[in-house]
Amino acid sequence: MEMYEVPVSNQEIPGCPPGLEYLTQVDQLLIKQKVELAEALIGFESNNKYEIRNSMGQDVFHALEENDCLTRQCCGPMRSFTIHVVDHNGQKVITITRPLNCTACCCPCCLQELEVQSPPGNTVGYVRQQWHPFSPKFIVSDENNEPVLKIHGPFCGWSCLPDVDFEILTMDEVTQIGKISKQWTGLLREVFTDSDNFGIQFPMDLDVKMKATMIGACFLIDFMFFESNN
Repeated sequence: MEMYEVPVSNQEIPGCPPGLEYLTQVDQLLIKQKVELAEALIGFESNNKYEIRNSMGQDVFHALEENDCLTRQCCGPMRSFTIHVVDHNGQKVITITRPLNCTACCCPCCLQELEVQSPPGNTVGYVRQQWHPFSPKFIVSDENNEPVLKIHGPFCGWSCLPDVDFEILTMDEVTQIGKISKQWTGLLREVFTDSDNFGIQFPMDLDVKMKATMIGACFLIDFMFFESNN
């Protein structure tokens, strides 16, 4: 095992999907998108790849977008996708699926959404965009489609900021329990690539299924707001 990889727990935890046991021990994750040489040099859109790490920088999971070349080049950041999250043994532990929807912000009937499964084939949560004219908003639901949490982004003018926070809120919008943060990656990476870094913070005792769904929410936010259209 590499030094930067966390130990894999074989202990089963009741109510925890297999492969997600480690998520019960963390209250934050770092998601680092890998720089693709073809994108940086010639603007050729490739499948996104991510490293999911703990607060000490140790790899927890790896994530890989599954898509065809035509969809990536023609649809750009609005494309549908399937992202597979795998452990160190290459075992798929989370599958995240986004359908193709219109991205017109003025049309409240064409909103973005995705489904999170863990293990693949077993739905654990949904993330759905909530229409708002000035601010990005999302509702996070459980496997039964019952709303559990909300995610609110900043108001107009935030896209030019180097660091951006999306608040994770209770359904009554009174209490902030965490956040998804877009982190500055440096001038060269920001200008010449669409490779982004994110941090996710949530309560240690948050349902592990919701933690997995927050990973999906982070990918959706990346594609909607930070994935440049080459």
